[in-house]
Amino acid sequence: MGRLQDKVIIITGAGSGMGAVATRLFAAEGAQVVATDIQEEAVTALCAELSQGGLQATAMKLDVTSESQWQEVAGNIMQLHGRIDVLVNNAGLPGAPESWETVTLESFNKVVNLNLNSQFLGIKTVSPHMAAGSSIVNLSSIAGLVALPEVHPAYSPSKGANRLLTKSAAASLAEQGIRVNSIHPGLISTPQTEFMNTESAAADYFLGHIPMKRLGRPEEVANVMLFLASDDSSYMTGSELIVDGGYTAK
Repeated sequence: MGRLQDKVIIITGAGSGMGAVATRLFAAEGAQVVATDIQEEAVTALCAELSQGGLQATAMKLDVTSESQWQEVAGNIMQLHGRIDVLVNNAGLPGAPESWETVTLESFNKVVNLNLNSQFLGIKTVSPHMAAGSSIVNLSSIAGLVALPEVHPAYSPSKGANRLLTKSAAASLAEQGIRVNSIHPGLISTPQTEFMNTESAAADYFLGHIPMKRLGRPEEVANVMLFLASDDSSYMTGSELIVDGGYTAK
């Protein structure tokens, strides 16, 4: 029996990066995973591969900024499974470089919409379908705890808001037995951090601030997602777990 045996789990942004790694891990742990992404082809291919291996995974297209699409996906899952046990709000925009001098209001709002409003919509739409013992996991960032240089001016504000959105939802949903926690990854080895593998001032700066002197691996974040999704974290809500190699420890 896996740690997520028969739990019905939605993962957003599951087509690549940490979302895809978490989808594989959760399915291997016995979950019935609904992998969602705006890139439908990516999650369809991933779920087909997992299904061929005897695991349970269903692909659904989801633009996490669309309330109507959230409602459609939640309705489809309820018809398919009759319940939702875990929501992992993983989708979002990375902290691409942008200066305060050139950033536009449109660009600022786009980051906030994808990183913050999407999680609000997920919680609002999915939580009514959840029973006691369910779990919501919000992906934030260490940029929600400390400011990072050179990133988009909206990135840290949006990720900091993820942190307090999590605590607000946790306090409100605790009476229903629904837990809500956040994860704050540091620099993780994904396509967005490929520049760290080169000789550059930015790579030297960030690696110089990580006590463990390396990037994190996507599976190291996925394992924390697994812990919060499972019953192992049954007395945790409103918590923030940092996965950053010690970046914020000094």
